[in-house]
Amino acid sequence: MAQDLGGKLVVLVGGTGFLGRHVAQELLNRGARLRVASRHVERAFAIKPLGNLGQVQFARADLTRPESLARAVAGADAVVNLAGTFGSDADAVMGRGAGALAAAAKAAGAAAFVHVSAIGADAEGETGYARAKAAGEASVLAAFPTATVLRPSILFGPDDSFINRFAGLVSLLPVLPVFAPEAKLQPLFVDDCALAIAAALTHPMAHGGKTFELAGPEIVTMLALNQRIARAAGRSPQLVALPDALSGLIAAATGWLPGAPITGEQWKLLKAGNVASGALPGIAALGIAPRPLELFLDRWLVRFRKHGRFADRLTA
Repeated sequence: MAQDLGGKLVVLVGGTGFLGRHVAQELLNRGARLRVASRHVERAFAIKPLGNLGQVQFARADLTRPESLARAVAGADAVVNLAGTFGSDADAVMGRGAGALAAAAKAAGAAAFVHVSAIGADAEGETGYARAKAAGEASVLAAFPTATVLRPSILFGPDDSFINRFAGLVSLLPVLPVFAPEAKLQPLFVDDCALAIAAALTHPMAHGGKTFELAGPEIVTMLALNQRIARAAGRSPQLVALPDALSGLIAAATGWLPGAPITGEQWKLLKAGNVASGALPGIAALGIAPRPLELFLDRWLVRFRKHGRFADRLTA
């Protein structure tokens, strides 16, 4: 891997989650000095062994407290914002908070800012999540006009909470209800998303001020996705496609409970689908050919098969 970020200080905000771990690995591989900033920065300590000695630093920062941001981005060559939430503070974190971070990065003299939003960001959207994401994009560009905005679709990877969640269900349940069975998804491999972020950081003059939709190479329905997962896991549950009216009723009636199968907000987002609009440049414009889910599924889901890696009979 070329050291095209060699020695540069990149601040990764909200780097404690699934995407953050993969982005951290990519940036460290490219030689960046990495500062991971988060409200709960202790959750990112596992990133430290991914780098060389002295290559990773941690800072506590809170997008809802703008006064905490200047210290987190001090001396930064570039800043990446991954912070997101489904909570009641969505606008404070993903809307106003994103703008405050971009302003702090600009004041600190950062040359590049990458803001990770989401496909479906819409100022007139039906969900608070979609509206907060759109507000964040607008506030980031107002504060840092040469920022790059990336809108990824649903991400998958060996350590995700998406594919693995459904694989766990199909391995346990003989009958599995499928919410929004005809909803269309365009899943993106998490490492391809990390490559896109790195590309935007590496070439800010080419990609700054632009918005990209990052989606995988294939569109699949929710029902078809569950069928693929079941097949890869070697399971054959009965998949029951729930009518939208029933799905919406379940989400409304149980979504507020801890451990609910789906919340009202999640149901609205799922029903709307998650595919690139085609109105914006895609991941190919960043020089990346996205890899399909089928390339990994059989290998990743071995652990969900009956008897796991020992499912095949020994031959005499």
